[in-house]
Amino acid sequence: MTRLAGLAGNRGRNLMNIADRAPGGVELGVILTNNPDAPVLETAAERDIPTEVVPLEDGMDRRAHEEAVNAALEEYDYDLVCLDGYMRILSDTFLDVQPTTLNVHPSLLPAFPGMDAWGDALEAGVSVTGCTVHVVTDATDEEGNVVEGEVDGGPILTQEPVPIYDGDSAADLKARVLYDGEFRAYPRAVKWFAEGVVDVDLEAGEVSVPGDASGSESDDDGLPARRLTSSDRLATLRYGENPHQNAAVYADYTCEEASVVHADQLNEGAKALSYNNYNDADGALNLIKEFDEPAAAVIKHTNPAGCATAETVADAYDRALSTDPMSAFGGIVALNRECDAETAEAITDSFKEVVVAPGYTDVALEVLCEKKNLRVLDVGDLGAQTERFTEKPIVGGRLVQERDDQHVSVDDLEVVTEREPTDEQLESMVFAWQTLKHVKSNGILFTKGTETVGVGMGQVSRVDAVRLAAMKAEEHAEGKSAEGAVMASDAFFPFPDGLEEAAKAGIEAVIQPGGSVNDDDVIEAADEHGMTMVFTGQRSFRHD
Repeated sequence: MTRLAGLAGNRGRNLMNIADRAPGGVELGVILTNNPDAPVLETAAERDIPTEVVPLEDGMDRRAHEEAVNAALEEYDYDLVCLDGYMRILSDTFLDVQPTTLNVHPSLLPAFPGMDAWGDALEAGVSVTGCTVHVVTDATDEEGNVVEGEVDGGPILTQEPVPIYDGDSAADLKARVLYDGEFRAYPRAVKWFAEGVVDVDLEAGEVSVPGDASGSESDDDGLPARRLTSSDRLATLRYGENPHQNAAVYADYTCEEASVVHADQLNEGAKALSYNNYNDADGALNLIKEFDEPAAAVIKHTNPAGCATAETVADAYDRALSTDPMSAFGGIVALNRECDAETAEAITDSFKEVVVAPGYTDVALEVLCEKKNLRVLDVGDLGAQTERFTEKPIVGGRLVQERDDQHVSVDDLEVVTEREPTDEQLESMVFAWQTLKHVKSNGILFTKGTETVGVGMGQVSRVDAVRLAAMKAEEHAEGKSAEGAVMASDAFFPFPDGLEEAAKAGIEAVIQPGGSVNDDDVIEAADEHGMTMVFTGQRSFRHD
């Protein structure tokens, strides 16, 4: 266990935060102050943390006082010293005999290094300040006098940005820097020391943490030790998912990938995108990026109501729409080719909220703009996917993962049934697997060729997802049928009942990950119904 000695001058709120959170399992072994009236003494006593008081006596110079501090700490066992509002410049008398000593300064050093960092930041008119955790180094000369240019000049360990808002007072900013900056950065730095991942080189004036340097990666599958992102508010939205929720869209201007956030809205006068429009349009755009062939998708509530590829984008849209034209009402259309007049006419045959494409012909744009509230987005050249991670904020933090960029080919598929798939079924399986990545789990997809037939999305039971896909194919699809179709499942079938339901619907081929303890029973069911089935060896959950 790593133990800390804390030096505080007043309340010691950073030290108490560290004591309460115990980052890396650390424990505060002692708190020392030079102020007999410091509130930290009472707070430490409440937590059973030992305390020491070494007042600055009249006539006591810097070195004499530090020798007294060293003497007071001699009986304690600790591995790291943390300063918290300890308003004394430390010299080599203290630093040479103590372990590494850290301090937190309320600005992004080297900016605003003085005693009033908050006021200096406000006076400078900057929009961002923050805090800096750094190693304390000797800022005195041989006589013990302070060398102003060397105060807070030790190597930086970590920093945390904090925004400054219009109307902030110094008190407002001081509180925000403490709670939103120091309470994050200081425990992080302490945790790194507790885990032994910090390399301190005082001679070179450098501190390094593998995985935390800008652009570096940790040993944990390429995920950085700390994720720091920044975005700028692009627009305030009418409301969020519901009218009682305020919302805004923020833009990351470093993103090089085609996105709905940076798309041009071409029809002037139409209402702006809503929160749900952005969310659904993003899902639609990500789906059609999966395909090299002309592709179209219709999205409703982030799920595909239909998707298809074809020789032309007009044919792709027609096949995607016919999967579930009822659900497509009020949906989002995405194309991976320039929208032509024929496709535009088809899109405007029924109510749609948004159309997303990498360009429009002049005639297509005229047709689309006749619809007053159809938002027309031009995302430009689709190009390559450049964003590596996706993230989801959750209460108390955020989940970060790599994007699901898996692509299967025919050669990746393992045939596990007596019946072999035809070339047409294999093509449909590959299409289904790429589309299924964008269906919420539990997800089932029926396809024929390279078009959807029925979609069963977001069910808590896999067999119910099969039933839903069958119902959609039977009752909502136009000119389509599940008879002879391919079924794709985003995870394994835990029991044969999913295959039984698929057989009732007329499914003849199945693509699924495999890996269930009941795989043999599921394979047997497929054989009994004359189905062909392949395993991908990897699932394709989508829970967001």
